[in-house]
Amino acid sequence: MSVLFSPIALRGLTLRNRTVVAPMCQYSAKDGFANDWHYVHLGRFALGGFGLVIVEATGVTAEGRISYGDLGIWKDEQIAPLARIVDFLHSQGAAAGIQLAHAGRKASTPVPWRKGFDETEVEKAELAFEHWVPVAPSAIAHSNNPNFQTPTALDAAGIQGIIDAFVAAAVRANKAGFDTVEIHAAHGYLLNQFLSPLANKRTDEYGGSRENRMRLVLEVTKAVRAVWPEEKPLLVRLSVSDWNADGWQVEDSVVLSRELKALGADAIDASSGGFDEAAVQVGPNYQVPFARAVREGADIPTMAVGLLGDAAEAEAIVTNGEADFIALARGALDDPNWPLHAKLALGDADYSLWPQQTNRVRERHRSLGQHSFNVS
Repeated sequence: MSVLFSPIALRGLTLRNRTVVAPMCQYSAKDGFANDWHYVHLGRFALGGFGLVIVEATGVTAEGRISYGDLGIWKDEQIAPLARIVDFLHSQGAAAGIQLAHAGRKASTPVPWRKGFDETEVEKAELAFEHWVPVAPSAIAHSNNPNFQTPTALDAAGIQGIIDAFVAAAVRANKAGFDTVEIHAAHGYLLNQFLSPLANKRTDEYGGSRENRMRLVLEVTKAVRAVWPEEKPLLVRLSVSDWNADGWQVEDSVVLSRELKALGADAIDASSGGFDEAAVQVGPNYQVPFARAVREGADIPTMAVGLLGDAAEAEAIVTNGEADFIALARGALDDPNWPLHAKLALGDADYSLWPQQTNRVRERHRSLGQHSFNVS
């Protein structure tokens, strides 16, 4: 039996398989509200057989969004359209997660397919355009690129406000019916900025030593775990390495993951990078070693992510204990039915993962002599 397509439990949540849709920003919201685009975009992954679908980086404050087009969960009115998505995911057998995020100094940037802030006045009204000064651990811009501003350094009250915002967002996520939340501490966004000496130049209790730089992530995790239901798992996404000799290292992530586990985190979504100074060595499965290092070093389940997609390799990763989950983002965009196709590629002729409305696919394969119907 395929390990990739066997059930797995985290606390009281049992996933039908170990395939995950990683969070992907769609830059298609107005005032943070989910709409029909998000409903269809995310719903198709449940139809495609994924075990867990995680909603994109969702701002815990309006100012925490990467762009004005990002989803938000900073007010109660945003719960209902998210709950609609959750209900559909559940109806198709998938679990629903949401990534709670704050972009820090990478906030208030242009929607990526535009040429900077080139919106006309008419478009600004239509798109609910907003632009603001971001916050960060230190008043240092992410990049010399003019799309990034010099942020305001957070004071003690501002830091407490960030913690409170994550807590309030988790309460709303539970009201929306999500099965899990993922705290976003990766990709050069706010919590990752506090972790990394590349961005954190503070001299108070939130800067300097590794212990101090970990403080905010741990405080957020502890506070969210306190309000997140005991039976529901809590995930944390880390950039396991900054890909920079002067930045955050794999061994730092192992230490942090041990602390996160002690606070009640249930799995680490193991990504990497996020700073301009990174020298990322990209290639197929390039982040799998990070998932394995954290899994072995911190004794905590991990998600592998990053240019994955070969079914046999994905099966080997979970079978060999390199990671517990296979998470796809761009791969899922390319093939929303990836789990259905991967299951067949692994020789499993059971079509029960396919929605019943798609039974004609089985008959097509039979007519063409494909998959298990190939008798040659």
